[in-house]
Amino acid sequence: MGWFVGYYQGSRNPEQKLSVETRCSGQRFRWLSSGNAIKTYKYNVLTFLPLNLYEQFKRAANLYFLALLILQIIPDISTLPWYTTLIPLVVVLGITAIKDLVDDLARHRMDKEINNRKCEVLLDGRFQESKWRNIEVGDVVRLKKNDFIPADILLLSSSNPNSLCYVETAELDGETNLKFKMGLRVTDERLQEERQLAEFDALIECEEPNNRLDKFMGTMLWQRERYPLDLDNMLLRGCKVRNTEECHGLVIFAGADTKIMRNGGKTRFKRTKIDELMNYMVYTIFVLLILVAAGLAIGHTFWYEEIGSKAWYLYDAKGQDASYRGFLSFWGYIIVLNTMVPISLYVSVEVIRLGQSKFINWDLQMYFAEKDTPAKARTTTLNEQLGQIEYIFSDKTGTLTQNIMAFKKCTIAGRSYGPVDWSWNRHADRKFQFMDHSLVACVRSRKDKDATEFFKLLSLCHTVMVEHKDGDLVYQAASPDEGALVTAARNFGYVFLSRTQDTITIKEMDQESTYEMLALLDFNSDRKRMSIILKFPDGRIRLYCKGADTVIYERLSPNSRHKETTQDALDIFANETLRTLCLCYKDISTDEFEAWSRKHKDAQVAMSDRDAALDRVYEEIENNLMLIGATAIEDKLQDGVPETIAKLAKADIKIWVLTGDKKETAENIGYSCSLLSDDMQIHYGEDKLRIRQANRRNEPSTFRPGKKKPAEPFFTEPGKNALIITGGWLVSSIQVQCCFIFYFPSAKWWLVLICSIFIFSERDSIDFVNMACECEAVICCRVTPKQKANVVSLVKKYKKAVTLSIGDGANDVNMIKTADIGVGISGQEGMQAVMSSDYAFAQFCYLQRLLLVHGRWSYIRMCKFLRFFFFKNFAFTLVHFWYSFFSGYSSQVAYEDWFITLYNLCYSSLPVLLVGLLDQDVNDKLSLKFPKLYLPGQQGTLFNYRNFFISLFHGIFVSLIIFFIPYGAFLQTMGQDGEAPSDYQSFAVVTASSLIFTVNLQISLDTSYWTFVNCFAVLGSIAIYFGIMFDIHSAGIHVLFPSAFTFTGVASNALRQPYLWLTIILTVGISLLPVICIQFLHKTIWPSVGDKVQRNRKKYEMEEEEKKKPSAFQRGQRSRRSAYAFSHSRGYADLISSGRSIRRRPPARGGPQDSIREVPQREAENI
Repeated sequence: MGWFVGYYQGSRNPEQKLSVETRCSGQRFRWLSSGNAIKTYKYNVLTFLPLNLYEQFKRAANLYFLALLILQIIPDISTLPWYTTLIPLVVVLGITAIKDLVDDLARHRMDKEINNRKCEVLLDGRFQESKWRNIEVGDVVRLKKNDFIPADILLLSSSNPNSLCYVETAELDGETNLKFKMGLRVTDERLQEERQLAEFDALIECEEPNNRLDKFMGTMLWQRERYPLDLDNMLLRGCKVRNTEECHGLVIFAGADTKIMRNGGKTRFKRTKIDELMNYMVYTIFVLLILVAAGLAIGHTFWYEEIGSKAWYLYDAKGQDASYRGFLSFWGYIIVLNTMVPISLYVSVEVIRLGQSKFINWDLQMYFAEKDTPAKARTTTLNEQLGQIEYIFSDKTGTLTQNIMAFKKCTIAGRSYGPVDWSWNRHADRKFQFMDHSLVACVRSRKDKDATEFFKLLSLCHTVMVEHKDGDLVYQAASPDEGALVTAARNFGYVFLSRTQDTITIKEMDQESTYEMLALLDFNSDRKRMSIILKFPDGRIRLYCKGADTVIYERLSPNSRHKETTQDALDIFANETLRTLCLCYKDISTDEFEAWSRKHKDAQVAMSDRDAALDRVYEEIENNLMLIGATAIEDKLQDGVPETIAKLAKADIKIWVLTGDKKETAENIGYSCSLLSDDMQIHYGEDKLRIRQANRRNEPSTFRPGKKKPAEPFFTEPGKNALIITGGWLVSSIQVQCCFIFYFPSAKWWLVLICSIFIFSERDSIDFVNMACECEAVICCRVTPKQKANVVSLVKKYKKAVTLSIGDGANDVNMIKTADIGVGISGQEGMQAVMSSDYAFAQFCYLQRLLLVHGRWSYIRMCKFLRFFFFKNFAFTLVHFWYSFFSGYSSQVAYEDWFITLYNLCYSSLPVLLVGLLDQDVNDKLSLKFPKLYLPGQQGTLFNYRNFFISLFHGIFVSLIIFFIPYGAFLQTMGQDGEAPSDYQSFAVVTASSLIFTVNLQISLDTSYWTFVNCFAVLGSIAIYFGIMFDIHSAGIHVLFPSAFTFTGVASNALRQPYLWLTIILTVGISLLPVICIQFLHKTIWPSVGDKVQRNRKKYEMEEEEKKKPSAFQRGQRSRRSAYAFSHSRGYADLISSGRSIRRRPPARGGPQDSIREVPQREAENI
């Protein structure tokens, strides 16, 4: 890991550049700041055309058509005018280039606006206005209220007490709530005036520029003292100063080195299964094109030897032999048949995906009015994948639940208290509910020492910020759990009032007390606990600790009482779906604390692995704890969660819950949200896997990687199975720490390598996945964010399944990025999950509409579009193939040149495009009522190689009919006027007209949902064809461009013959008749689920809704326990201990709802 080392002294001279040193691997390098100007645009006036074309021609399809265009320029090869390929290619390239240009112009404007913003910089001993682009590393800047922060800045001082500064980070992480930042105490006291800032000199040593928004590590050496720096001392670029009149800071990272710019890199590109399949099909078409062209070239070689060379009227005086002519014919047919590889396919697919994304954004039934949050498709490339989901991986807290906590029960010294009139306490929160008056009486009497310590701990051991607003207390907590606990203490008479860096003040039953805070040991997801060390007014030193029962019980003193009774209470609380937390304390002697404090200070300024060093020091003091009791908090389910899970299960979607909570908590929530039911057999995965591994060890090893072996089922009993497994087993099975020691005799030095090795063997991985996939429901508890992603990866790897991950917090980001589709919920834990997701909305219940409606529609539309797109191109192109048998395989085209050019652009594109955008087999209500309609997407039955070859053979059949019926009608024919219309040009008009009618009527037969737009597109395409054809066959345009328009008068001459119209009608009829018959037989004899629903659609739509039934879930059916009430987020400990008292903030959001809203539960009819 590298470190930036900078030395700052005094104000900067405008012409002087600050020199910064980089220390990496023990060496020192000079580094010059590149300035603060940013550049996000890709092109300028000179580079736009070459760079954009270069990027577009990196796509294989565009490069292929460019090669065709080059071939068409060669006279000996070209069988089509160059414009037949150039015009479609230019249209495709032009549309893409215009889109790229519009995007880049917007980036140009944004860069210019940002780089020219103004800021006050300390120059020549005084603050002067300067543009952002001129700011450099080492400058001291002054920011005022509502200013955007121009660079990553070390906060030195502010106008607020103790240099506290409020920032809004909406542009950084999407969160609108204010964050607290603060300067060091030493800089706050000594760097308030201009003169002091101009004389400021310090050595700043910090990490090298990186993209981690949640971490910063460094030290400041000033006046021979070292001071630790972390993220709470930093103002990051992209944030906005709020509620702070003025602040000063030192620029640490500028321009492209800032964290927000480092996060501007590309995310992992996700592709759908249809994308991959479509690419393989294009490659298949290309292979078919080569084979067909080669076969026709060989045919031309033999034809020329046998016939062509002997026909005097075909003599061209070129002197070319048959083989060479066959070679030229090969390239000629590559040009003629190039429309088998559709140039407009990818552009059309992107248009359809963009439209489908807009439909998701505009869906009012996925709009959450309470937070004014609509659904948002953050990508346009994955819509059809939503219709193929097989596995859903969901977080629990904040995703299935509301993450709004309410203090419900507690146990103190072995006695449990459950849910009072709070009129006796004027500081009480009126929204707080608790129903056990005996606890209130016990607390008010002050006779129960344990009850006093219990609520004193809740009011002191936390990282909550407080402000006094209009005579009321407003708390800002790092997690909803912590806010609920402090509010509970407040209602019981232990009111948290204020805090400074060194003290915390509470009111104990109307008596105000101030405690000296010696240390604050903050929570993180590894520790699962937090502690505070306080010095009481009487001189005693005490540590208060609260955390998950698994970590607290490991650290309890052997003399601690009430362990068993508290354990029993935890089981009872868990049976009621409550989240639990254990409270304990420890008295510390002065000598013990002073010895520990010295280690703590050393760890705080460690330059490497600071977090690990602090954790080791924390472990030394957090032992021999005395248990006080435990709290129980209710986290209510979101509205509609049980119904959503039940409906997704009927769609054969497997739902796995991956949570950091304890096994019993997760299991209990599984019952309450209908993921688990009483008719399921619950299995604990560790036992099953240990048995399987033991059996394997006792058997001879026959497993070979890559060699398939019949899998032995884990569950042989009939019935439904559910699996519950803990992350602890996954840790022991997946990863192990290893140490390797190497000695180099020649150099006489040792190398010690410590690393993590994954030993989760392939057999164990397959066992875990197979066992889990045999179950209807899976719950993985006590899993870390990394383990969540590992579980998703295993299912993707071994089941080749389409996966979706859904979560609401920063701990879910890894899982969301790993899955094929990531969904973020904008909940109580910020916007990190949303910022990393592909789709975002506010409630879990919207997931059923996203998948069963939008996902299914998108999949059906895309499959129908692709099938028809391939069919119409095969039917169009293969007419040339049949014509070649009658033209000596000479690469002669069967159509007019302009028809070939405009076929995919004007004559057949709009109807199929609208089917891809608007078609639906049943409406949204029936899609939700019949989840079984989702199955074809999971099975991939609507678009695969079978469908591709069906489209191929359908195209071959139609092309055969379109060629040979007009050919037979033209053979030895005489017109009404005695003229012979059986010429090549009239034949081309008749075949082209038959093709246009056939493909447009065929898409009409395949359209399930008719609108005025669809009807207009079909009739309009036919009208456009005839309008353009009569124009380009007119004498006027032939006079202007005689060489380009050679079919003068052909259309008017041919189409005035009645028998040619009869020929067109006969051709179209025979082409469509088999399709009509097959569709009729399928819908009547072998109807699908969708066909059955469509047949009774009106009946279902007219049905009256059944009376809504309340949820059948009842508490207390099974004995389960829960624990671990912390969210996966860091608290405000660093802010407090470095510290500043809190200024006023806007009022906090209202409390939780009174009860869970009962949601109607209605089962759809199974077909």
